[in-house]
Amino acid sequence: METTTTGEPTPLTEPQQREATRLCVETGLILLQHGAESALVENLARRLALALGVPRAEVALLANAVVVTTLSEGHCITTVRRNEDRGINMHMVTEVQRAVLAAEAGALDLDGYRARLATIKPLRYPRWLTSVMVGLSCACFARLVGADWTSCAVALVAAGVAMAVRLQLVRLHFNPLVNFFVTAFVATSVAGQGAIYGIGDKPQVAMASCVLLLVPGYPLINSISDMVKGYINTGLARGMYAVLLSAGACAGILLAMSVWKVWVWL
Repeated sequence: METTTTGEPTPLTEPQQREATRLCVETGLILLQHGAESALVENLARRLALALGVPRAEVALLANAVVVTTLSEGHCITTVRRNEDRGINMHMVTEVQRAVLAAEAGALDLDGYRARLATIKPLRYPRWLTSVMVGLSCACFARLVGADWTSCAVALVAAGVAMAVRLQLVRLHFNPLVNFFVTAFVATSVAGQGAIYGIGDKPQVAMASCVLLLVPGYPLINSISDMVKGYINTGLARGMYAVLLSAGACAGILLAMSVWKVWVWL
């Protein structure tokens, strides 16, 4: 950020202010799309505006949009971006935070920050590895609550297959509610075979454990955090979204138990 001979920041030109506004709203949008809480989104967008030479910035967060207004030398510029959920990805959130910190330290100007932001891409693990690790985590939970090793193996297979189905549905851009419904149906159907054919001593534990991958913990945590910090609108929206996801998962579980007539979980 350039300064005058008196040490004061050089006022931004209108094109520079417009570009700074765009960068602020894009930063907030990336954070919101990938699971950052509302307080963090607003805080980083404002800090970035100051780092880029904008004296004042106002940020408004809605359930499906980000609004940023910058004020400099009597000029007021407002821009809006529509929010589309991209899935929780803390790598994206962390990298954007690092870019903002670099701008605050003076290492990045407008052009440098724009180039840095363009290089930030989601880090995703291979689908097979994600499926295996999710299956192992569900199997470990089954073991913690007293399941035998055979029931743990059933939970591992059921959760792993369900996670593979879930990732494939994400890749095909299915609605998240449909995704949770189908994934819950697949997981319960696979684990239910243990009860039908007598595989393992505690098939009910395997059936309960294999659907833990569908617990919307992060949206629920963000919902409570947002409402506690005063972001009621986004908090309620995230909370209702988590409830709808849970309802979709429950419907899938009930349908699978009805189809296979396996009610050992109840």
